[in-house]
Amino acid sequence: MYQAAAQRYDTMPYRRCGRSGLMLPAISLGLWHNFGDNRPYDNSRAMILHAFDHGITHFDLANNYGPKPGAAEETFGRVLAQDLRAYRDELIISTKAGWRMWDGPYGEWGSRKYLVASLDQSLKRMGLDYVDIYYSHRPDPDTPLEETMGALDAIVRQGKALYVGISSYSAEETAAAARILKELGTPCLIHQPSFSMFDRWIEGGLTGVLKEQGIGSIAFCPLAQGLLTSRYLDGVPADSRAGSADNPFLTAEKVDARIAQVRALNAIAAQRGQTLAQMALAWALQTVTSVIIGASRVSQIEENLGAVRKLEFSADELARIEEILASV
Repeated sequence: MYQAAAQRYDTMPYRRCGRSGLMLPAISLGLWHNFGDNRPYDNSRAMILHAFDHGITHFDLANNYGPKPGAAEETFGRVLAQDLRAYRDELIISTKAGWRMWDGPYGEWGSRKYLVASLDQSLKRMGLDYVDIYYSHRPDPDTPLEETMGALDAIVRQGKALYVGISSYSAEETAAAARILKELGTPCLIHQPSFSMFDRWIEGGLTGVLKEQGIGSIAFCPLAQGLLTSRYLDGVPADSRAGSADNPFLTAEKVDARIAQVRALNAIAAQRGQTLAQMALAWALQTVTSVIIGASRVSQIEENLGAVRKLEFSADELARIEEILASV
């Protein structure tokens, strides 16, 4: 029978999420990849429990994570029922809706119909009465923003979520969403954008809006789909994401275009006594509240946890990193 590690809170930093009472771990675990029904359950369970044993209290999901869509929530629900039920009040469980989940006109985007129905399905898959954070996973160009934000507000008032957030909204969309939610009485807790050394779009205005509005931030893909790790220092392994023909997110061409930068950044990380992944996470945490890591095995989680041992950068290190990142 699983019993959580007694020292699980000893080393993880926790950070206040915007102007809220919620504290998030600096490192959160995402179940986007490797937790579907195409992966061994025992490995998925081992990663979730190892994360919790080391202070990762936040588990980030979405309705369509799999494969198949919904499978990651089913996996997490199984671990929750088997091992973590006694620790529910120590967990932050988030899920999202916005991308395509089922057939027909009501299975994606941002309508009240879709957001409410999707959350009901997610709660059933995970065996939960509520989630801690529920996100609009992407902006909907056709549904009025008032409807999408109104649905999030209604979900909180129904007790199905404690907080709400948005993901991948522009600075202008974020400001508008925050205003609507504030008027409804359900503040926007958090924004989840992509952000890494190689993906800095949020610096073009979004970070300013988040600070002004008191909204927290949590980055997905802080390791650029694995490019900011040691995985590709010597080329593209055949069994890697970039070596897979069906992965649109990271290709061999993208690796080739960045490999000189990756190697230069790795040299700085080595001088800091970190792996490249650890340094990349620490760098991202200069800007965001938390980072979402992905993993396919426990050892990757263990490596990424090492990032919190050295979060500070000298002015010289930051300047050298900027010089490398500018050398595209």
